[in-house]
Formats: sequence, structure tokens, C-alpha cells
Amino acid sequence: MSSPVPTVGSGAGTASTSGAERDRLVAAVSRRRTFAIISHPDAGKTTLTEKLLLYGGAIHLAGSVKARRAQRHATSDWMALEQERGISVTSSVMQFEYEGYQVNLLDTPGHEDFSEDTYRTLVAADSAVMLLDNRRGVEERTRQLFEVCKRRRTPIFTFVNKCDRAGEDPLKLVSDVEADLDIQCHPVTWPIFDARDISGGFVGVYDRRVDRVHLFARDESHGARIAHAQGGSLRDPATRALLGDATYERLLHDVELLDEAGHPFDRDAVLRGELSPVFFGSALTNFGVEPFLREFLELSPPPLPRESTAGPVEPTGEAFTGFVFKIQANMDPKHRDRVAFVRVCSGRFEAGLEVKHVRTGKRMRLSAPQQFLARERTAVEEAWPGDVVGVLDRGTLRIGDTLSADGDLEFQGIPRFPPEHFARVILADPMKRKQLDAGLRQLTEEGAAQVFFTSPTDVAGPTPIVGAVGMLQFDVMLHRLENEYGVRCRLEKYPGRYPRWVVGPQGDIDRIARDRGRSLLYDAKGHPLILFEEEWGLRWTLERETGVKFYEAAP
Repeated sequence: MSSPVPTVGSGAGTASTSGAERDRLVAAVSRRRTFAIISHPDAGKTTLTEKLLLYGGAIHLAGSVKARRAQRHATSDWMALEQERGISVTSSVMQFEYEGYQVNLLDTPGHEDFSEDTYRTLVAADSAVMLLDNRRGVEERTRQLFEVCKRRRTPIFTFVNKCDRAGEDPLKLVSDVEADLDIQCHPVTWPIFDARDISGGFVGVYDRRVDRVHLFARDESHGARIAHAQGGSLRDPATRALLGDATYERLLHDVELLDEAGHPFDRDAVLRGELSPVFFGSALTNFGVEPFLREFLELSPPPLPRESTAGPVEPTGEAFTGFVFKIQANMDPKHRDRVAFVRVCSGRFEAGLEVKHVRTGKRMRLSAPQQFLARERTAVEEAWPGDVVGVLDRGTLRIGDTLSADGDLEFQGIPRFPPEHFARVILADPMKRKQLDAGLRQLTEEGAAQVFFTSPTDVAGPTPIVGAVGMLQFDVMLHRLENEYGVRCRLEKYPGRYPRWVVGPQGDIDRIARDRGRSLLYDAKGHPLILFEEEWGLRWTLERETGVKFYEAAP
């Protein structure tokens, strides 16, 4: 652990001390890599995450969601519900070191019902790894997340997974990705298939950038341990002997075709989000994972400047700045804690740092900072741009809040989404109302749900109404209310799909809400919104009612 920054004062040592700290900041930024993995469900995202942790030395035995005899669960899936269902329903933060790089891996839910969590996490990332199934190529969920990254000009790296199974021809797959997503591709690693295996057995990859063949051997660990590789230069006669003539000729033909007809590598185009480096492998067997990790960390960008209300904020700026992109309660159920995840954008963060909470204008001290391996925590004394720090919070911070050691700038671009599904919450035990209110309040602050009432004074009424972007969020909500707050309840569908917050004279709002197919609700802060049952009714109202203003999210 590094020692605290010396106090800079007057005297002969001031300039050299300042220069030394500047050098530390620049060096720390250059070795940070902060990225998220995006994919369609079941493409193997959680498995790849687990294997990157394995190669990074963060874990010593990789577990799979569908582990043998259910002996292990994936490290990134720490919630009980995730382990039961074998899905990721919340973002995780995992940090580890690999060959001099400090890696911040932001694991995101794959299911579209948790888009809010995924989109916010992508805002905190400097690059993204797009994971594809070698049979299915680009799928709908992948396409949606790719468009989010493209709008933000996020550099995108592609990993074609499950190459240990028969799949699409690699050349056709690359061509389909280019046509489907309108992005150029440059294969960095290329799959090697054994020509003697009638099923085209996957045996390794060829790294075009460093001219090295990586041949992997299967073992009895079923991918739980690091796969050992052998190989050499493609033109080395020993490589031909190792591969066999038929396999070697097939690989040589593909590589020559890529060299002649493929897009050349252009790092500037990668950083602009116009060219995607492509890698092939199998996360399940670990084949191709280490070459991908090594090349990705070298090619992906360090922390990038962030747009703010005061202009771009450079990561090497001396003053600390950061923003909250995620809030998670009860990561440690024994202590009922609440952790705000802060992406450091500039300057040096240190334990006990006093910052300005820009939204409220108040000063606050960031004590007991932590870094994560999913649910596991480690206390830290300092962090640098690109790092994600967990700060214990008593309810002050919200998603999107900016923290600044100097100035009133605010970071922009944290998305907010209106709920699309609504339901009444019916308590099994009315005496548990206090616990229900606490649970719903916390879930709302996390961005996992929104709670509404039928009048601004109904916050203590018997049937609050909850809204969610996806139906699966309701299952998670019920599970967490019961397991974290001891509240059993059921949900009754509430009519309406299209909410709009309204600002204007209360008489006009009441009149508009009285029409058929709509209802008037109030959010937890007392702001009114009208919930429309039909889209045409919403459009009709927006065209004709000019005396009030309508908003998709709370103003």
C-alpha cells in the first residue's frame, strides 16, 4: 500500500514533491484499464468473467454457474437469487492486477429487464468487450448494448466464445458482424481447428500481432484451472510439425486471406469506436483466454477524459472528481450496509478525503473506502482515475451524484428510465409495513425499482405501487424484500404502461387524470405523474394539453 501524499508546503522541496506526485498520478492512470462485458444472455459472459479472474490471479479455482454437481457458483454472481437461477441480475465490480495493469472489470446483467443497471455501468467503463456465441453471432440484446456503446463512442473489443463447439465459419462470422453492426473488424487472434478431427476440433489460436501459435491441451480440471499452451512462430517448421500438414495449411490459408483482404489494424480507429479487434476462444475450456487478456490490456485505452458541465475533465487533473453509478444495499446482510460505487475520474482518492457533494452543496468525508471482488471487500487507502471505490453511505448519495474536491462541476450522461410495468404491493402481514417501507425506499435509491402512491399523503397507506422496467425485476424485488427485510408480500398487476411526470396547475393535472385509461400517482418525493394505459391516449394528450409539461423521468 502506498504511503499518504506528503503535504506540499513552502521550501526547497515543494517543486520536487509536487513533480513526484504528478508522476505517480500519470503512471497510475497509464496502467488502469476499466471495462465492461456486454452480451446476449447465455453467450458465456459470467464464465468469461470468471476465467479473467482466474488468469488475473484473483481466484485459484474457477466456478461456473452450471458447475458440476452445483459445487460452486460464479464469483461475480454473489446474490442468493443469482446462484439459485444461474443468472446475473446485478452489476458486480471486480478488481485485480495482471502483468503491471490494474484491471477494473465491471460485470453487468445480461437480461434486458435489468437494462438500467447495465447502461449505468457502461457509463463508468472506458471500453467494452462484446461477447458473441460462435453459433449465433450478433443477437438482439448484443445489438442493443452495442448501439449504446456506439453512441458514446466507446471502444469495442469482440470475443467470439464457445469455439470448442461446432459453429459458424469464422470468416463468415466476422463478415456478418461487420454488416450487422456497421463496424470494421480486425481479427487479432484466429481459431485453429484440427483438420484430423471430423468435427473440426478447436485446439488453439494464432495471435497475428505477435506471430505466435498457442496450442492448448485439455486436462481433467474442466476449465477450473489455467490452460497450459505450447507453440511458436507460424513460419517455424516446428509449428508445422506440431500442427500437422493439413491443420497448418488451413491456418496458413486463413491468415494469408486476412492479411490480404481484411481491414488493417488502426489503434486510433479502435479508440474512436470505428474498428473492433476480434478474438476467438472458449471461456469454458480457457482456450484463447490468456492471449485475449494480454492483447486486450495492451490495446484498450487507459482512463479517458469525462464530459462535465465545466468541460472535459482530464484523468491526470490534480483535483479529485468522481461520480456515483451504482448503489447496493445489504451486500453484507449482517450489517445492513449501503455502498455507493464511485468511479474515480481525476486526481488521487485517499481514505478520509473531504469532498463536495455537488447536488446538495454540502461537504462530506469519504471514510472507510473499499475495493471489490464481487461481494468480497478490501479496505484501501488510495485509488486513482479508472478505479471504482465503494463508499459506505447512510442515504445521502444517489445514482448520478458528482463528488468533487474542487469546484461545482457535474458529470453528465447517467441515464434514467421510466418504468414500464406496475403492480400493487400486498403485504402478507400488515404489521410489517415499517420493514416494507424501508425495503422499498432502499430499492428505489438503488435504481432497482420505483415506488408510487395514489395521493401525496398516502405514503403510509396500505398498498404502495411499484414500477419496474422489466418483469424479472419484480421477482428480484420480492426475493430481496423477504430475504433482506423479512417481508413477505405478493404483487397485483396495476393497469398502465406509459408514465409521464407532469408539472403545472394542480387543477389541470387532476382534470387530465380523470379521463378513461389513465390514473394519477405520486412518486416517493410527492411529484405527480399520470399513468396511461394505452400509447395512443398518451400521444393524444401530449398533442392537446399545452398547459402542463410532461417528462419521461422525474424532473
